[in-house]
Amino acid sequence: MVRGLGELEATIMDRMWSYRRPALVREVLDDLRRDREIAYTTVMTVMDKLHTKGLLKRWLDGRAYVYEAVTSKEAYTADLMRESLAGSGNQAATLVHFLERLTPEEAAAMEAALRVIPPSTRRS
Repeated sequence: MVRGLGELEATIMDRMWSYRRPALVREVLDDLRRDREIAYTTVMTVMDKLHTKGLLKRWLDGRAYVYEAVTSKEAYTADLMRESLAGSGNQAATLVHFLERLTPEEAAAMEAALRVIPPSTRRS
């Protein structure tokens, strides 16, 4: 089950995804402090929760944990979309409503994405 993110969790994950590398809590804290006042323990606790949720992996480096995103933001978003669709009750109707609401740019992205995966390799 893919879990949604709270506001601070989403902010921290956005930072982790933007780094594209492992990071210490202190690095994330310093980055977040550019926009807000926040305590080290708050960031540490949220990153621990993100680890528990399976979104961050971690390992000890001396006395501090180093954290790294387990998956890309795009893959996480795709998992959320798939879970929402699976729980919709009527997948066909949900997809129709989704497609009706696409902007022209989103429709173009959808068409481009469908061209990337050959029909013969798509899951049934």
